[in-house]
Amino acid sequence: MSQLNVRFLPHDRTLSVPKGESLIRAAMAAGVHVNASCGGEGVCGKCRVLIEEGQVADGISERLSRADIEKGYRLACLSTLTGDTTVRIPVESSIDTTALARQYTPRRTAKIQITDINSLKEQGLFIAPVVKTCLELPPPTAQDNLPDVSRLIRALKQEGDWHRLELTLPVIRSLPRILRENNFKVTATLVKAVRKSGITRIIHIQPGDTTAANYAVAMDIGTTTIFGQLMHLETGECLSERGDFNGQISYGEDVISRIMYAEKPGGLEKLQEVVVASINKILARMISQAKVDRENISTITLAGNTTMTQLLLGIDPRYIRRAPYVPASTHYPPFIASSIGIDLDEHATALLFPEISSYVGGDIVAGVMGSGMYRSEELVLFLDIGTNAEIVIGNKDWLACTACSAGPAFEGGGVEFGMRAAQGAIEDFSIDSVTFEPMIVTVGNVRPKGICGSGLITMIAVMFESGLIDNRGKFNRSLGTKRVRDNNGIWEYVIAWADETQIGRDIALTEPDIDNLIRAKGAIYSGCMTLLEEVGLSVDMIERIILAGGFGSYIDLEKAMTIGLLPETDPDRVTYIGNGSLMGARMSSLTNKIRQDVIEVTKRMTNFELSETPSYMNNYVAAMFIPHTEIEKFPRLKERMNRKNK
Repeated sequence: MSQLNVRFLPHDRTLSVPKGESLIRAAMAAGVHVNASCGGEGVCGKCRVLIEEGQVADGISERLSRADIEKGYRLACLSTLTGDTTVRIPVESSIDTTALARQYTPRRTAKIQITDINSLKEQGLFIAPVVKTCLELPPPTAQDNLPDVSRLIRALKQEGDWHRLELTLPVIRSLPRILRENNFKVTATLVKAVRKSGITRIIHIQPGDTTAANYAVAMDIGTTTIFGQLMHLETGECLSERGDFNGQISYGEDVISRIMYAEKPGGLEKLQEVVVASINKILARMISQAKVDRENISTITLAGNTTMTQLLLGIDPRYIRRAPYVPASTHYPPFIASSIGIDLDEHATALLFPEISSYVGGDIVAGVMGSGMYRSEELVLFLDIGTNAEIVIGNKDWLACTACSAGPAFEGGGVEFGMRAAQGAIEDFSIDSVTFEPMIVTVGNVRPKGICGSGLITMIAVMFESGLIDNRGKFNRSLGTKRVRDNNGIWEYVIAWADETQIGRDIALTEPDIDNLIRAKGAIYSGCMTLLEEVGLSVDMIERIILAGGFGSYIDLEKAMTIGLLPETDPDRVTYIGNGSLMGARMSSLTNKIRQDVIEVTKRMTNFELSETPSYMNNYVAAMFIPHTEIEKFPRLKERMNRKNK
């Protein structure tokens, strides 16, 4: 098969690919990211590229205007390379990681819960899972001719209260050499048993005294992003922290798209390879920043949803999306991290958080552990909002959970100018109640190029309270503003004119965009209401709401309640914890107490499948309005609206 060259700008990367290769696959091979929310089906329109030189077959879609096509724009997922080609990735189609590192400031009176090593010690929860101890062994003699392994075990038992010790084969192989290289002064790394009756494993032997260098890694394996922390196990200090996008997003933005890709020939292997590459990239950056020796990292604790976990392990996830929605497993044994390609030494152990069901995964279990709600006297509603929303209700006595599919609207999917929270994303919005002219704020305070999820929530709440849209999400067409217009049969509001944007096009919010958000918020609100009803509770009985996840940290509480995304409650009752999954993974890395508790917590969590719960559809239909068909459920909003209408 003949080869051709394709060059990607502004990255200036060129590679040779077979004639007939799809443009999006060529971009993947070149390491160039192109947004592809629909996994290459050609329906989202996010993978717009500009053909500067050469020619491609197809690539034309109804998602492109005639003017776009004439300028040379095509959809990468539908384009086939037919000759040497130069392709420019426009700003709205590329990936931007700068927003991942920015610090957020929670809105209103919500509080951040900080958990560090000192608070763990104060609560009596600190039991370090990995210990390094320096030993000076007497050399063997004719009178003391114990084998090297027995000599090591004897010294450990003399040094501390160790019992049921077990060595790994690599340790036994290296022990004779290391003992004699340093006059029998060595450091042993031991992984303590979670329970007192368990086995403590000696996983590593090093010459000399390396007790001061004892590290662990915690990672949240998200559908969209991966975040990691590198901790010192003696102090609990986080030495470095990094985040990046999960490389799998090029193969689909949601778990269902990933599962479908995994079913293709070679798909599962590719997705496993890509997520491990993302993990290794973050690991390398953290290790470099902290200036630690990779050999001194003994454990990596991983938390992810059920699909992400199975893809990481190379387990076929197809049955997760098929009734009766059964995962391969909900519990996984510890394993050597390097066995799946994670770039750590051969002794480093990987620990995975257990799951509850196909759609309530280890990330949620980690969030429950990290938030401490499983030890709380208060009745808590825990909510992690994303493409899927996971909900947990309960306290120290009982826990119930469920998951609902919110769709990609909160991450920019299904919205004409939707995008993730990156430079140029509109994140705040207000409107003049007389002229209906907008005021916008973007991430990075630069020209806009799209709308992120938190901005979308604020936008719709403001439009509703100003009378620009009604409770069905339809525009008031009699306001006399040129910003509300009919664009080829679709009504929209122009937020920014083309000459004010980075993308050279009008950025608008359409009625279908609003409808997508109403469906997403309706799924989450009805999920909360259904779970409450199933356990015999009402909203006014909830004493605390915990919002987890990076997206939740940016939500304006008042606006979220205005559109009916969250139940109306006192903002003082809301706590943000940020990345709860990473928090739980970090705590598990630092203390065996959390690892002990997690099994009991999973046994206590009762899972409800909303598809099997009759009241869910009734609640969902009722929530398909702003904020709800029953405005009485939102008394403060009702009072504000009544005052405005007087």
